[in-house]
Amino acid sequence: MMLTMMKCKLHGATVTGADLNYEGSIGIPRDLMDKAGLLPHEQVDVLNFRNGARLTTYVLEYPAGSGEIVINGPAAHLVSKGDKVIVVSYCQMERKKAARHTPTVVLLGAKNTIKKKPDAAMVDPKRLRKVTAKKGAKK
Repeated sequence: MMLTMMKCKLHGATVTGADLNYEGSIGIPRDLMDKAGLLPHEQVDVLNFRNGARLTTYVLEYPAGSGEIVINGPAAHLVSKGDKVIVVSYCQMERKKAARHTPTVVLLGAKNTIKKKPDAAMVDPKRLRKVTAKKGAKK
């Protein structure tokens, strides 16, 4: 059985532009693509914090370090400049591999720069207890 798992995500990206007159996609800077493990033309879902909209599109490579996150084409009706979004990619794998899989999570801050650690409000207390317990476990 193949399971669909989260491969990676850019969490808390700020949309810097929305262009209705483009054929469609999301522009993401190359440095953020590399950090998350995204490829040009890879399918992603974009989840909008402001209005709950969820859309599927593909990645276009924007210049590294630009900080630009741009939604193009019809999807620009669902996302506005300044909106906070999650950009998430999925992969398929066998159940055994899925049980050991850890997705790549890149947390973004001001100007779409990479944060060093999550905000306390973003950490699930149950998950944090599990991670702490594993680190303290004897081998």
